[in-house]
Amino acid sequence: MALPALAGQAYTREDALKIAMEKSSTIKSAEEELVSANSQVDAGYGNAMPSIDLSAGITRIFGLDDVENSHDLANAANNMESASDFDKQVMAPAVDGLIYGMKSQGYRWQSNVGLTATQILYAQGKVGTGIDIAKIYRRLKEVNLENVKATVKYNVETAFDQLIYLDSAVAILEASIAQTQQHIDYVNGAVESGLASELDQIRAQLQLDQLKSELEKTKKNQILARNALLNTMGMDWEADVQFKGELRDPNSNLPYPDTAMANVKKRRKELVMLDQSEEMLQKNISIEEGGYKPTIVLVGGLKYSNNKNEIQQWDAPDWDKNINKYVGLNLTMNLFNGMKTKEAVVQAKSKLRDTQIQKETAERGFRMQIESCANTLEDAVRQLELQKRQVDLANRNYELTEASYKVGKSTQLDYLDASMTLRTTKLKYMEAVLNWNNAYNALLQATGEYQ
Repeated sequence: MALPALAGQAYTREDALKIAMEKSSTIKSAEEELVSANSQVDAGYGNAMPSIDLSAGITRIFGLDDVENSHDLANAANNMESASDFDKQVMAPAVDGLIYGMKSQGYRWQSNVGLTATQILYAQGKVGTGIDIAKIYRRLKEVNLENVKATVKYNVETAFDQLIYLDSAVAILEASIAQTQQHIDYVNGAVESGLASELDQIRAQLQLDQLKSELEKTKKNQILARNALLNTMGMDWEADVQFKGELRDPNSNLPYPDTAMANVKKRRKELVMLDQSEEMLQKNISIEEGGYKPTIVLVGGLKYSNNKNEIQQWDAPDWDKNINKYVGLNLTMNLFNGMKTKEAVVQAKSKLRDTQIQKETAERGFRMQIESCANTLEDAVRQLELQKRQVDLANRNYELTEASYKVGKSTQLDYLDASMTLRTTKLKYMEAVLNWNNAYNALLQATGEYQ
């Protein structure tokens, strides 16, 4: 059932689907979630790499005198006749140096710059498992994006079909109005010639008014359906936009959807995402159980320190004198944390079981959904055949009644009834075609074949 192209911007079904894939806010959100998931994988690998930190600090301490390197003991020993050469040359200078070293801790200005490198050697298995979880989560979001796209496509096609039906209904009502107007003109002439009564005019005018009322209501629904389709496509409302296309032909021998549950389980994205969630939660149990294991970290660093009486006084960095070098291996292991690790493992296992129950429930729900959609499609096929016969009969009835009315063998009421019946059956047939399309699409979606 084709739609004529009208004025304004016109979109085909393919145009609508392409625009929706590009502009749908739902798809954009799913794409951003995938970007975040990719970032989490990179961050997971980052946890396995060393961390290098730069630190710097400067401190001003008040209430301290200047620190000076004095030689008081050495001078005193040199002035003592009883002092030995060892005292003069070794002991006294050594003690002066020790005193200076202790006093140097009290410089008013103290500054330092350091580099620290930290490499996790073993973190209770959390680094590798965390990367695995990030990869699974990324796959989940990839499947979610595919599922969102399929859902948006289904919604666009459903809205598009609804709009085609309403446009066709408008065309049928407008044709009926034109036909009824011709009948009124005929009745008016017959009244003037005395072949019809005022009652015939009233009946014809009442039918025309009813048709115009139905047309106005249908056009309002048409506008709402058009805006709903634009919204699903991710577009703003446009007054002059039009859509052209046709409903899927029920007689085109389309293949019946594959309802085998083994294949449905592979195709339904919801089940694939639940599988990914289940795998993630299994890995999460391993992470929580890591609380019973140690963490081993290798740490190394360089630190330059400069302590002076005045801020402008600086010693050049010297690898042997004022730069500290260190390397260390740290091992930490929790021995008791109030049963937190044990309960975290219990909670992780509970979440896993909850997801497994959701998966089992979803599988049963999909079976019921497929059965329901299959029954709906079967009913739609029967209704389609019935409404097609009704249109053929109503059309034949209208032709016979019109001919009989023109020769005076049928009343005007018979003619109006035949016209009303024909219009009603055409609308019901269009509705049956729409219902068949909706039912076929719904079964495709239920079996996971709607891509």
